Amino acid sequence: MRLALYQPDIPQNVGAAIRIAACFGAGLDVIEPCGFPLDSREVRRVAMDYGAKAGPIAHSGWRAFHENLGDSRLILMTTAAADNIYDFQFRHDDILLMGRESAGAPPEIHDAAHSRIFIPLAPEARSLNVAVAAGIVLAEARRQIGWETS
Repeated sequence: MRLALYQPDIPQNVGAAIRIAACFGAGLDVIEPCGFPLDSREVRRVAMDYGAKAGPIAHSGWRAFHENLGDSRLILMTTAAADNIYDFQFRHDDILLMGRESAGAPPEIHDAAHSRIFIPLAPEARSLNVAVAAGIVLAEARRQIGWETS
């Protein structure tokens, strides 16, 4: 299982995603361009020593990332989804894609996704922080499929 971040804007979220991926035994992909250098002090500070366990694989853009999906399903986390994460059946080789903090994911990424899912929230809530949402969806995926890694 892998976590992917689409053109992240906030370096601290990438640092947190590194820790989350390491703790849940997932790989991490970052689809550039980013709003900061991936080796920035802010990323390293939040990632702490987890960068050695789940350092991100950088992709030069959407096309470069998409060409390397193989047989994995691309699962887009989005507030525009109809299916929630608790009803969705995860697989070991899924790639869980988080949209950009400032703008989400553009239509071509929605179209490329095998499935689009959301985390149920209180009616007055808009959305969660990208790193928090990544942790929740990885926890649910691991609960469903167990801790075996592919």
